[in-house]
Amino acid sequence: MSVVDNAIYVDGRRKLAPSSLDTAFSALRSCSDEGRSFAWIGMLRPGKDEIDAVAREFGLHELAVEDTVNQHQRPKLERYGNTVFVVLRPARYVDPVEVIKLGELHLFLGPEFAITVRHADEPDLAVVRKHLEEDPELLAHGPYAVLWGVLDRVVDDYQPVLEGLQDDIDQIEEQVFGGDAAVSKRIYQLSREVIAFYRAVEPLRDIFAQLRWQFGKNGDTTDVELRRRMRDVEDHATRVLERVENFKTLLTNLVNVQATLVGQRQNEEMARLTEAGFEQNEQVKRISSWAAIAFAPTLVAGIYGMNFDSMPELHWALGYPFAILLMVLAGGLLWVLFKRNDWL
Repeated sequence: MSVVDNAIYVDGRRKLAPSSLDTAFSALRSCSDEGRSFAWIGMLRPGKDEIDAVAREFGLHELAVEDTVNQHQRPKLERYGNTVFVVLRPARYVDPVEVIKLGELHLFLGPEFAITVRHADEPDLAVVRKHLEEDPELLAHGPYAVLWGVLDRVVDDYQPVLEGLQDDIDQIEEQVFGGDAAVSKRIYQLSREVIAFYRAVEPLRDIFAQLRWQFGKNGDTTDVELRRRMRDVEDHATRVLERVENFKTLLTNLVNVQATLVGQRQNEEMARLTEAGFEQNEQVKRISSWAAIAFAPTLVAGIYGMNFDSMPELHWALGYPFAILLMVLAGGLLWVLFKRNDWL
């Protein structure tokens, strides 16, 4: 069965625990004259038939019922006559894979009922129910006390998510400034998770604004302590939202810093390669210069070593000193030219 807990409360104390939805409906009617009574029905992954049965009994609006059946709703608070429909997105951070698991929690609140519909195992509302049952004076204020308890639990569960995100962002900062090339992918993936978390938290502003209006409207009948507790939860939610916004900004800055550092490293590498190329070019010029200087005597010696009979210098008495002088002059001339052009 999808009904995980089913209780009738009278003046904030558990009066009955019906075994089925049908008996819950009749039990609520039988307790209506005993005091301030309401039913709190907790459901986990209910089927359409069960949701329809609850909707018929408590007159739930068809649009709210459709949202509950279809799921995948953004956080919101909507009013349908005397019924309030609230959607919340609980969150859990899976640190090893750096993924935020978002659940979905729907609440129907009416003058005599509070229906909580969970589409995921977390959060465990049994803890919320136990905490509220330990404070009958607070629970005596009915369905809005249930809403406070659920909101308080959902917002408190955001804190471990923030801590997990903060740890991962600190690690990313170290990777960025440590020159890890793989950090860009990690920044992108974590940014997507932060954005998804932001979408789950940001609508709480509007939800609390509507609750302030509702409590102001019913100021004479709404317990001051309950309003004070709601403001406390709102303060916590505001701090959560501010930190998430800071995370978004920080990750965007880290992307820019990473791009800047990558550009700097590329420029440094290009400068190093350019400097190496320049040095190599200087070495090539020196080698080429000396090769040209060495080639000049070799050319002269090669010409005079061909031993043709018709070469006039072969029988000249000054031919040998002339050849040596020609080699020296050719090499010296080339040395002067290369030296003047900074090749040597």
